[in-house]
Amino acid sequence: MVKIKPFQGIRPPKEYAAEVASRPYDVLNSVEAKAEATERSLLHIIKPEIDFDPIADEHSEEVYQKAVENFRKWRESGWLVQDNKECYYVYAQTMNGRTQYGLVMCCHFEDYLSGAIKKHELTRTDKEEDRMIHVRNQKANIEPVFFAYPDNAEIDAIVAEAIAKPAEYDFVAADTFGHKLWVIDDEAICRRITEIFATIPALYVADGHHRTAAAARVGAECKAANPNHTGEEEYCYFLAVTFPESQLRIIDYNRVVKDLNGLTEEQFLAALEADFVVEKVGAEIYTPTALHNFSMYLAGQWYSLTAKEGTYDDNDPIGVLDVTVLSNLVLDKILGIADLRTSKRIDFVGGIRGLGELQKRVDSGEMKVAFALYPVSMRQLIDIADTGNIMPPKTTWFEPKLRSGVVIHSFE
Repeated sequence: MVKIKPFQGIRPPKEYAAEVASRPYDVLNSVEAKAEATERSLLHIIKPEIDFDPIADEHSEEVYQKAVENFRKWRESGWLVQDNKECYYVYAQTMNGRTQYGLVMCCHFEDYLSGAIKKHELTRTDKEEDRMIHVRNQKANIEPVFFAYPDNAEIDAIVAEAIAKPAEYDFVAADTFGHKLWVIDDEAICRRITEIFATIPALYVADGHHRTAAAARVGAECKAANPNHTGEEEYCYFLAVTFPESQLRIIDYNRVVKDLNGLTEEQFLAALEADFVVEKVGAEIYTPTALHNFSMYLAGQWYSLTAKEGTYDDNDPIGVLDVTVLSNLVLDKILGIADLRTSKRIDFVGGIRGLGELQKRVDSGEMKVAFALYPVSMRQLIDIADTGNIMPPKTTWFEPKLRSGVVIHSFE
C-alpha cells in the first residue's frame, strides 16, 4: 500500500505557464537548453550552466548555487507562486490526438525504500548524486518523476469530474504536445484520493529512476538528521505525476552500432541466419510488426529479422523482451558487445526521432548498422517490476515527457 498526500504547489501564474514550463533536464544538452531558454524558462533553474558564458560545467559548485539563486529569483519575481492550501492537480498531456491524465501528488520516500514504489531499471550513482545535490540545495523537487498505478474506477471518476471544469493551464508547447492542468483543492476530495491510494498495492516508476532515487536518499538524510522524526514531515515526500497504467504507451528504443566486429556484410548476414529468418525488404523504411520481429538497416537496405522459435523464452519476464533477444543473439553473440552500459561501439535512439534517424546515422558513415525494436508493453514493464527483475539498459522510452515547472514541491 502506498502513502501519498496533497501539497502546496509552487507554479507559474496562468499567463506565464507556457513560458516557464520546459522540457526536462535530461532530454536536451546544455547548448540546446541555452538556445531554447527564454527569459522565464525553468531551464535557468534545472540547467543553470546555461547562464554562464561560456557554458559552465554542470557539476560545478557555482552552477549548483546558480540554481538556488534562480529559483529564489523566479519566486521573488512572481514567475513562480505557491498555492495557499494543499491540493492535488490533474495534469493532461496530448500527443498525436491521444490524451493521458495524471494526478500530481507527493509520494513518501519510505515507499521507495520498501519496494512499494517499484523500479525496473538500475541507476548510476553519479547521476543520483547530481540530482541529490539539486534537491538538497533547493529543499524542493523542482522536476516531477513519472509513475504509473493500477487502474482505479473511483480515481477515474474523480479525474473526470475535475476535467469537466475549465483548465487552469491550457497550452501547446513548441514540440506540438498539449498540456493542461486542473487544481483539486476540495478538502474532502483530496482526503478521498489519499484514502484510495492507501489501498493501491504499488506504484511503478515509468520515467525518472535517478530523480526518484535521489529524492528518497534526501528524505533518508533528513530523517537521520532529525531526532524527532515522525514520518509526516514535508521532507518525507517528493513530487510525482502518476498515471493509470492503461493510458500509458511505451515507444521503441532503438540501437545503432559503429562496426560489424570485423565481419563483412555478407558474413554478418549469414551469421544472423542461425537465429533469425532474414528477409531483405528494400530501401523503404521497415517497421517491426510484432514481438520478436526486428527491422535492420545495413548498406542502404532494410531487413526484417524474425527470431526463430526456441531462441527466446516467453515465460521469462526478461527473456521475452526483444532488447534481451537482440542483445543475446546479435549484439553479444555476433558483434561482441557484452556490456551496453560501457561499450563505445553502440548508441541508443529514442523512437520519437523516427526510424529515418537510424537510416541517417548509418548513411552518414557514423554507424554501420541499425536495429529497430517492437515497443515494450506496460504489462511487460509491470511484470518485470513485480518479479523484482531489472530491464536491460535503454529499454523503455515514454513520450510525451512531463513538462518541468508546471508544479513544484518545496519541503523548506
